[in-house]
Amino acid sequence: MSNAFLELVAERYSVRTFREQPVEREKIEQVLEAARLAPSAVNYQPWHFYVATDEQLRAEICQAYQGEWLRNAPVIIVACGDHEQSWKRRDGKDHCDVDVAIAVEHLILAAASLGLGTCWVCAFDAAQVRTTLNLPEHMEPLALIPLGYPGEGPMPIKKRKSLEEIVTWNR
Repeated sequence: MSNAFLELVAERYSVRTFREQPVEREKIEQVLEAARLAPSAVNYQPWHFYVATDEQLRAEICQAYQGEWLRNAPVIIVACGDHEQSWKRRDGKDHCDVDVAIAVEHLILAAASLGLGTCWVCAFDAAQVRTTLNLPEHMEPLALIPLGYPGEGPMPIKKRKSLEEIVTWNR
């Protein structure tokens, strides 16, 4: 693994302040391409991404979230899982959420590599977003990903557990 990749992962943080500068469509497409290339269970790729650049649509999506800071993002990507397309394990475990999470992680790291900021937002009213986007029942909004150029503000402290706290070797 290259040092550059570890540096990117270490430097990426959840951005909650964005500049008013619009994000170029080419960069949005690049981060979506990174998500498209993500692995998924049985390669079913059960994801769909709704890209909200329209001010009115972003405002409607923001109504499903309590924090005011989200309204400052020039782009909001709604990451959805398609439960009709996802792989289900023999015991019934639906891997939709796992697959979408992998794709979103690809997306946010690609964004960071382009100088863009993101934040993984899960604390929102999914039913309201479903209504706003007129989603069918099998399509679940799983995360809101605000995207934009980071604004001025304090960098959050990234306290991480040590490897010893999270890894067990051989039982």
